[in-house]
Amino acid sequence: MPTLTLKNIPKELHKRLKKTAELHRRSMNCEVISLLEQNLMNRPVDPEEFLRHARALRESTPGLVATEKDLRDAKDWGRL
Repeated sequence: MPTLTLKNIPKELHKRLKKTAELHRRSMNCEVISLLEQNLMNRPVDPEEFLRHARALRESTPGLVATEKDLRDAKDWGRL
C-alpha cells in the first residue's frame, strides 16, 4: 500500500486534525484518509437527477409523512 508523508503542517491545522480525529474516534492517519476520500472521491451531483430520485422515492412511499417531532426524535436518537 502506498505511503504519504506530510511535512511542515501548520500547528493550528495539526491541532484541528487531532481534535477532529479524537471526535470521530479515529487515529490521525485514518482521519486524514477519511478527509481525502470525502474531498477527492465524491462525484459531482446532478441536481435534476437528484430531484428525480427524490420524487421517485416520495412517490414510492405514499402516506409516509414525517412531522417536525419525528425528525427531532430521529436526530436525537442515540445521543443519550
